[in-house]
Amino acid sequence: MTFTPPSSFTTRPTLRGTFGMSASTHWTATATAQAVLERGGNAFDAAVAAAFVLHVVEPHLNGPGGDLVALVRPAGAAEPLVLMGQGPAPAAATIEHFEGRGLDLVPGAGALAATVPGAVDAWLLLLRDHGTWEPADVLSFAIGYAREGHPLVAGAAATIGRVADLFRAQWPSSAELWMPDGEVPSADTLMRNPAWAGVLDELIAAGDTAADRAGRIDAAREHWMTAVLPRAAEFVRTPHRHSDGADHPGVLDAADLASWRAGYEPAVTARFRGWDVYKAGTWSQGPALLQVLRMLETAEDSQLDPATAEGAHLLLETQKLAYADRDAWFGDADGVVEVSALLADDYLAQRRELIGDRASTELRPGAPEGHAPTLPPLRADVIAAAGATGEPTVDRSGQTRGDTVHIDVIDRWGNVVSATPSGGWLQSSPVVPSLGFCLGTRLQMTWLQPGHPASLVPGRRPRTTLTPTLLSRGDEVTAMGSPGGDQQDQWQLPVLLRMLVGAYSPQQAIDAPTLHTTAVADSFWPRSWSPAGAVVEDRLGDEVIAELERRGHRVRRAGDWALGRVSAVGRDAEGILWAAANPRGAQGYAAGR
Repeated sequence: MTFTPPSSFTTRPTLRGTFGMSASTHWTATATAQAVLERGGNAFDAAVAAAFVLHVVEPHLNGPGGDLVALVRPAGAAEPLVLMGQGPAPAAATIEHFEGRGLDLVPGAGALAATVPGAVDAWLLLLRDHGTWEPADVLSFAIGYAREGHPLVAGAAATIGRVADLFRAQWPSSAELWMPDGEVPSADTLMRNPAWAGVLDELIAAGDTAADRAGRIDAAREHWMTAVLPRAAEFVRTPHRHSDGADHPGVLDAADLASWRAGYEPAVTARFRGWDVYKAGTWSQGPALLQVLRMLETAEDSQLDPATAEGAHLLLETQKLAYADRDAWFGDADGVVEVSALLADDYLAQRRELIGDRASTELRPGAPEGHAPTLPPLRADVIAAAGATGEPTVDRSGQTRGDTVHIDVIDRWGNVVSATPSGGWLQSSPVVPSLGFCLGTRLQMTWLQPGHPASLVPGRRPRTTLTPTLLSRGDEVTAMGSPGGDQQDQWQLPVLLRMLVGAYSPQQAIDAPTLHTTAVADSFWPRSWSPAGAVVEDRLGDEVIAELERRGHRVRRAGDWALGRVSAVGRDAEGILWAAANPRGAQGYAAGR
């Protein structure tokens, strides 16, 4: 049996050229990135400009009060660096404080769940160190859309509709910004955010007296962290409604903001079929994908085909094992297990032996180097309440409530970036009226049980789901990613296998039907899991789906085009640049020449 051949039809072509390529989850961000490239900017200038536009045009999926993880590789560099834009827990965010408020989980919405916002500082850091443009030029696109307006995408309108009652009754500042006429705006309504445009003007003005470009960017960063964000922290200290149904004050303060800045870290890497695959560390979920790829390395090509029952089963079961390790071992802690132990060949061989012909109904973390795992409490099939429920990701039926955003850019010089910004969604916490944005809720990914690598600890980063990917093989490079919470790498995996094993073109791989497991501990409030659960696109076919069910998978059909928002750019062995983007939701686009 051979790998299922790709369909001759694709929803759009794989773009190819030699000048530069951009791909993202929103056409306006892609167009912005490409405009910067056309005007002589490099990939990093383009990504930063597009990222600030994404804050404006996809406000239900990311915002200035959110976070960022990116992989950046300047031209000529042997390996990428991780751009770390995930802020830590505030000093007052202790387990005792949350338990004292009657909580056993960190709420999914409301500013009690806010970390130090990291995205804006990280983007400006990237611009300073690897970009070439002035901050005024980079921010001009976002300022224009915020001040002059942009057509509201359908997903944002639907999100506002879902939380409209919460806004009216509990978060009046959010209602004023997102429902200015008192009603839910319809799709394509021209939406403006003059307060946010004013903040961006402040960042530019902060550098007016600086002597050079780096000084102007540093001045903008300092103003953001010490003048803008303290106003947000002060606003949310007034008690407001959270997703548990109670009112709580936020605990973020100016001292938390003064003591943190974005930075760079080495990437974690593993090899698969001759490619070096790079991810962020175990403070993200990225190394789980590396575990999966290493466990699949020795399989026959035909066994890795997601379009067959055998391949789909193997992917689901392998991912269950890797994500069980994530749930037991990953976190921003000086733990007893290094990532090298989780990626060791002998350890992964032992894990691979656990895969049988039937779907497992257990959460089975391993014991690397003999250490006993610690699992958080599991809540089977808890249904989140309507409204303020945390990250607007994909629910257990596969229905999309939103997710996050992603952008990839590669330029003619060889600079490349893969970035997944998120958090600070319009439904995260009340809008700060003078600023035009709200704080994020990434602390909901921490546990209120001490002793776990992902426990809530002041100054510690929550384990994030944000997980961009970069691959290289000689002169070839691929940058890719997807929104989707716990599903981000699960949706990237079939694309990677189809490209690297099945010889699909990038667009063929992105278009092909996909699937994911829900047998993982949900990273978002209310932290449920669904043993043996699998969500599939109907295009996998009745025969494959029936066989998965026969093997014990509890399959939920999501529709023909429902799962994944993968985008990607790259350079092939001949030096040709390429780009591809997800058609699902009719929002993501690639551009280039």
